[in-house]
Amino acid sequence: MDTTHNDNASNDTKTGDTTEDRSRLQRAVDGRILGGVAAGLSEYLDIDICVVRIGFVALGLLGGIAIPLYLAGWLLIPEEGSDSTIADDLLDHAHRS
Repeated sequence: MDTTHNDNASNDTKTGDTTEDRSRLQRAVDGRILGGVAAGLSEYLDIDICVVRIGFVALGLLGGIAIPLYLAGWLLIPEEGSDSTIADDLLDHAHRS
């Protein structure tokens, strides 16, 4: 019985890690077309990636706000597996120069 309990405990730990990763908005590495913003948003919001991409297209057609939003997401949302954003890296590089 103790062995079953230990297996469940290790599964709970793995599930906890996955839940923690999903609760943080990150640009996705898998399923990305450009910078991973739409894929990351779809994972974070737990919705189909097509819905997010259609939303970006609709916003682009309704005044072009999608392009600045996507660029802001690309600069300010860290890539999956990283803690720093592109904006952080650019600022660090500028401070060193």
